[in-house]
Amino acid sequence: MRALVSKQSAPFAEITDVPDPTPRHDEVLVEVKAFSLNRGETRRLESLEPGTVTGWDVAGIVREPAPNGSGPPSGARIVGLMPGGAWAELAAVGIDWLAELPDAVSFEQAATLPVAGVTALRGLELGGFVVDKPVLVTGASGGVGRFAIQLASLAGARVTGLARRSGGLRELGADVVIEEIDLDGPVYDVILDAIGGGVLGAAIQRVAPRGIVVSFASTITEPVSYPARELFARAPGARLYGLYIFSELQHTRTCSSDLTRLTELIAAGKLDPQIDLSLRWTDAGQAIEALLDRRVNGKAVLTVD
Repeated sequence: MRALVSKQSAPFAEITDVPDPTPRHDEVLVEVKAFSLNRGETRRLESLEPGTVTGWDVAGIVREPAPNGSGPPSGARIVGLMPGGAWAELAAVGIDWLAELPDAVSFEQAATLPVAGVTALRGLELGGFVVDKPVLVTGASGGVGRFAIQLASLAGARVTGLARRSGGLRELGADVVIEEIDLDGPVYDVILDAIGGGVLGAAIQRVAPRGIVVSFASTITEPVSYPARELFARAPGARLYGLYIFSELQHTRTCSSDLTRLTELIAAGKLDPQIDLSLRWTDAGQAIEALLDRRVNGKAVLTVD
């Protein structure tokens, strides 16, 4: 089969021939129709062993069902999450890490969901019941941020989005859009942070008592600092939670149900996957460069010929 593999010179990926995957007893063999690119994948391409097939988000058609007889049958349309291997014509996907697609959801739409959509959903649910509660989403113009704003709004929260590029965030459900956190401003019951560094430090100082700050990414690598004693006195019971989606789903075992819920919201017209860039996978270099240059507001999706 052909696959998009890592290389150490720009744009850090190329299509070449690689061996077909061999599914385990609990995996289906999927003919890949679309996959999305995540910034975390593109940032690490240069450091991977040349020839590595990476990729986390996959959507396609089951070519061979799981050898143990469980999961969807041949011909089923599915979306799934993988620890690696999605950027290829064929992928072996675990039955606990996929969901069948409603007819109304395209492969391109579905491919946006596994990492970004599920991260947003899991992050918000860590905050519990959010009806009429203030929620802050940092990095709100990114893929996770745009899903988080929509999901929080659907849940009845009062949503604030933090982003340098704020276009379209109010239309998605943000009540307030800001460019930086006011340390004398409001506090939030739930904060989803995609930035780290000083932004995370400021967010910790604006969490409400018994609230939660969920850190799921760190685009700024500088250390995080905050006045701990002030936090303990001002916001007793507040938590800082590190969310790594693969570990989270191994613990909660909710990937299939989470993907099902998200695809049903898309099918019902309640969730917009916010595809900002859609190209054939033979044009992957353009998409990778756009992500690395932060020129994608939302999701980048590649379709496989």
